[in-house]
Amino acid sequence: MPIVRLAGTVSGEKDPNREVRALLLYHLFKEGWDIYNSNGDQRISLANIEKKIAESNAFVFTPGATLEDLFKAVSIFVGYQTFDQNLTGKPTVLLNSDGSWNPLFSLLHHLHRKGTVKQNVPDYLLTAHEPTEVLALLAQARQNGLPHADREKSGPAVGPSFEGDLPAGHRGNVCVFCSASIEDESYLADGYRLGQMLAEERLGCVSGAGSSGIMGAVVRGAVEAGGWTGGSNVPHIIELEGLPEGLSSFWLRPDIYTRMEVMIERSDAFVIFPGGAGTVQEMLALMIFKSQGSPLMRGKPVVVFNRQDGQGFWDPLIQMLDPWRAHGGFEVVDNLNEILPVTLAGMAANRVGAGI
Repeated sequence: MPIVRLAGTVSGEKDPNREVRALLLYHLFKEGWDIYNSNGDQRISLANIEKKIAESNAFVFTPGATLEDLFKAVSIFVGYQTFDQNLTGKPTVLLNSDGSWNPLFSLLHHLHRKGTVKQNVPDYLLTAHEPTEVLALLAQARQNGLPHADREKSGPAVGPSFEGDLPAGHRGNVCVFCSASIEDESYLADGYRLGQMLAEERLGCVSGAGSSGIMGAVVRGAVEAGGWTGGSNVPHIIELEGLPEGLSSFWLRPDIYTRMEVMIERSDAFVIFPGGAGTVQEMLALMIFKSQGSPLMRGKPVVVFNRQDGQGFWDPLIQMLDPWRAHGGFEVVDNLNEILPVTLAGMAANRVGAGI
């Protein structure tokens, strides 16, 4: 029998979504689906999420979207974008009967208008408003398949990993999460300048090790200014985006989740630059770790560069994350020159707090 992985949790007998989930379970089981996570009590980590995706045939997200649910839904969408073979032919349906998924859809549609999400989001994250719709959408998607993400491979996969020494006077590493697809010269210039500024401040630049878009510009700026650069990527994404020249260290990983994990482990602070769904995914991972009090994020500041271009680039993201911002959250800056002062202040404050 096909297996559907059910996301979402039930907080107790008074949970308003309990009845909806029960109806959903009934209809899925009646139509021949085996159901993973029917009780909503399974935990997914960066280390095991790809395994959970591989062992499932479809994914259904329930009402009452949590931070973890948002992360998992965006992760699946990013997997569709990057040709994750474990997602081939596997549909995803979001049951949005309570409207809790609207902020995510608003954000992804905003990024589609900005050009950092090329795909038509509703073709990949199918939306239902009541349980019986979920069954119809699953059946239709399994019969017709999913659209091709319309991306071309630009080169061969590269490996293996390598490690370079940190330079004398090294003050720490700043991870830059950003777009690998933006081609606007003003955005690329901002990325290049940020890489330069990191090098000038003796800060290492950690990235997703892509050669295109802002990601490639940031690495070039740091390398050409003599800075230390480290990055992580996976073989099938390297085939799409290439690998930048001049990396001091490179950590090859098998999937996007362990790629994120090593980038977080190796960094002391994070900058969220203009990006697409992958950048949203990475920001959500940081927020989850912060809300859980994870050692991976303890004392590490997060700075969102809300670049102003008629409106703030990340306005919908900031609005979506507002309910969770109190958990240590993030700082927002509108100007490129504010990024490093705020980042360095956060790093210094955390060192003082830790007694270093």
